[in-house]
Amino acid sequence: MANEQTGPIAVYGATGYTGRLVAAELRRRDAEAVLSGRNPAKLEIVSEDLGGDWAISPASLDDPAALHRLLLPCAAVIACAGPFERHGEPVLRAAIEAGTHYLDTTGEQRFMRRVFEEFGPAAADAGVALIPAMGFDYVPGDMLAALTAEGMGPLDELVLAYGVSGFGASRGTLRSVLEALSGDTVEWRDSALRRTPRGLGGASFDFPAPRGRERVVSFPSGEHLTVPRHLETRTVRTLLTASTVLPFAGLLAPAAPLVTVPIQLVARTPMRRLIEMAIGRLGEGPRPEDRREAHFDVVCEAIAGASRRLGTVSGRDVYGLTARSTVEGAVRCATAEFDRSGPLAPSEAFDPHEFLASVGLSAEVTDVGAA
Repeated sequence: MANEQTGPIAVYGATGYTGRLVAAELRRRDAEAVLSGRNPAKLEIVSEDLGGDWAISPASLDDPAALHRLLLPCAAVIACAGPFERHGEPVLRAAIEAGTHYLDTTGEQRFMRRVFEEFGPAAADAGVALIPAMGFDYVPGDMLAALTAEGMGPLDELVLAYGVSGFGASRGTLRSVLEALSGDTVEWRDSALRRTPRGLGGASFDFPAPRGRERVVSFPSGEHLTVPRHLETRTVRTLLTASTVLPFAGLLAPAAPLVTVPIQLVARTPMRRLIEMAIGRLGEGPRPEDRREAHFDVVCEAIAGASRRLGTVSGRDVYGLTARSTVEGAVRCATAEFDRSGPLAPSEAFDPHEFLASVGLSAEVTDVGAA
């Protein structure tokens, strides 16, 4: 598909943990690409580490002219520089002005909402596609929801449960989580976006074997924004294994719903700077062998009246999936055949059946009778 590109694919934030994985995937795909970020020396190091001969175009986030020069010849850009609430807007705005399709790796719900509501109309007028959250957050869930509910008609409820084991977060992910905890979020409830209650409610959920029944907490994921764009459902619920929030499953996981409220409060005080300093002293991200050990299961439960259907998708290497899915999306956007524009959920931008298969995932959907 590289020969069909109408222009190069820019990777902004290419020197970060996720950015380097995205660049490596572009090299594996033999796609035409350009690496960008604010530090020319670090960009050169990334280029050498990935085999050299990369086009490099440094651009600072506070230099709109440089960002415009970077994106003007590009068919698509993958934004990897987070937290996006702090750093995402300049690249997003420059993409719209340059007429360049935009994808990112955010998992931050508030930024996604800004993409859809604040920048969406201008992108539609410019013929630019805006597709946020094209990584593990939240391609598997959004596309599994579309496949599970296909043909069911209006839903009473759609539940998405994420089970993640062995996940080692990068510094960038932890900073994004801290950003998310510091502000208000929303959930799709009673056919409207409503403010999320403080704290994470606790429950249990039955995942496929070998994971089985695990404690989960509710969390305000991006699917509260994306799923109602392409499915008619009264309510969306999203759950995450408590052991992912607090990785000491046997000891602390049951307390996850209790400890999140004080964490949220601390994230809104000056003590947040101490947390940021602590994150800065951590390793940049998990090693390749550790990434391969991280296993995930995503389960979707769709309920319409007395009908109930379950969908599941499983895999390994959360960060590897993020690299594959963002690059797959960008390569598709960079072709002349891509004709969609405006703000798009993953399932609106691409066919869920073939897209999941293209990134190595397979969804299983089963009717399970009465709800």
